[in-house]
Amino acid sequence: MTRITTPFSAATTANEVVDGLDLTGRRIVVTGAASGIGIETARSLVAAGADVTLAVRRPEQGEQAVADIRASTGAGGDTGSGTGTVRAAILDLEKRDTLQAFADAWQGPLDVLIDNAGVMATPETRTPEGWELQFSNNHLGHFALANALRDALVAGAQASGQPSRLVSLSSTGHHRSPVVFDDVMFERREYDPWAAYGQSKTANSLFAVGVTQRWADDGVLANAVHPGGIITPLQRHLPKQEMLDRGWIDEEGTPNPAFKSTQQGAATSVFVAVHPLVEGVGARYFEDVAEAEPFRDDAPGRGVKDYALDPEQSDRLWTLSEQLLA
Repeated sequence: MTRITTPFSAATTANEVVDGLDLTGRRIVVTGAASGIGIETARSLVAAGADVTLAVRRPEQGEQAVADIRASTGAGGDTGSGTGTVRAAILDLEKRDTLQAFADAWQGPLDVLIDNAGVMATPETRTPEGWELQFSNNHLGHFALANALRDALVAGAQASGQPSRLVSLSSTGHHRSPVVFDDVMFERREYDPWAAYGQSKTANSLFAVGVTQRWADDGVLANAVHPGGIITPLQRHLPKQEMLDRGWIDEEGTPNPAFKSTQQGAATSVFVAVHPLVEGVGARYFEDVAEAEPFRDDAPGRGVKDYALDPEQSDRLWTLSEQLLA
């Protein structure tokens, strides 16, 4: 396969990605869209004409995000006015009843699902099912949501005549760990918040492979995305001292200039979600608004590791996910 290159770069913003694109009529769901790169992803899509649903955990945060996007874009609500439309709906990846309720309430076709929400490096936490939180939230929640919305995605492809797209936000954090199938939930090994995060981000990439393997014939393709380093609420579980030690912030809390802005962080998600250069493409991993190269030891922090795109690992993860959610 030829690697997808683009005229964009790590400094490209989401607004620049959609410049000149008309997304009128495209129906898109963005999870975790109340802040950070999620709200910027939604903002740029709405500005280009899309009808975007913000899937958020808290009603008040959803209302604030909707008001913010409408004020900056001139977007309308469900009835439509201005550019695109934007609305919010409740979805909590840690609560399976809200996942099903969100899917049951969805009406009509869906063109794009952007699995943006996530948590990072949390203290050891168990869900009511006993699952490790990061694997549950980052992977299993999105796995359940996508499967519940599968028919809507298929309908979107049928209505538009082009494949619907699923965007799964992975991370360079996947370099830290493959999916450790012998002890996914850290029941026998010592819990490490970064290993758990890395495992969940590998799972996000493998999920994109699995969706493409299983749903491509029905018109649904998926790709994984590394948005880049951005300071957002994702880091809320990290002690300030750890962020200082890593050089992410200074004593005043100002982010390292090497980090991307939230608009730059949203660019790769938006690119994979709607850009013509990704038409008909699935089971790949993107960073800095282009397809990533294979990981190399002499280029740390970049590239995709083989295990994150391995079809056999993806099959194993899909089977495990179905068993856990049965």
